[in-house]
Amino acid sequence: MTAFQRIKNIFIAFIMIIGSISIVWIPEDGIPLIVLILSMSLTLYGLKNIFYYFSMAKHMVGGRSILYTGVIIFDLGIFSLTVADNSNSFVILYMLIIHMFSGVVDILRALESKRMSSSWRFKFTSGAINIAIAIAAFVAGYMLKSLSVIVYIYGAGLIYSAISRIITAFRKTAIVYIQ
Repeated sequence: MTAFQRIKNIFIAFIMIIGSISIVWIPEDGIPLIVLILSMSLTLYGLKNIFYYFSMAKHMVGGRSILYTGVIIFDLGIFSLTVADNSNSFVILYMLIIHMFSGVVDILRALESKRMSSSWRFKFTSGAINIAIAIAAFVAGYMLKSLSVIVYIYGAGLIYSAISRIITAFRKTAIVYIQ
């Protein structure tokens, strides 16, 4: 991980912490703010992948997967923006699904790292905890029928994800040189 990537991860983590605090203290204003940030980040990431495909990746092996990933994430970002107009319960449900999907992706990346004999335990644990937080929020919302409990659990999940990002940013990574 380069120094710029470490700084970017720490910056994103602080935005996540601020977002989780705003969603817990002022859910009426915090939920649309979180959806706006989520939508903008997904849309920009999708556009970045699409631009990368047309500038360089179309000449690479597996470049089409970058294009497909970019189009799907761009579409997800646009869809996130349209969800913001719905009721808060539907928006929270959507954000929990995204949170759970993030945990599944972390687990899949950890299993891939394990196959390559790399460090994988932290990423696997992080993904499993993200999935557990999303499931706990679903169950608590269904059992207690309270949106505030879901918001508190989701805010705790965001804080956990932010702390996990900060830990990852400060971990030493091996640099592989090709000779």
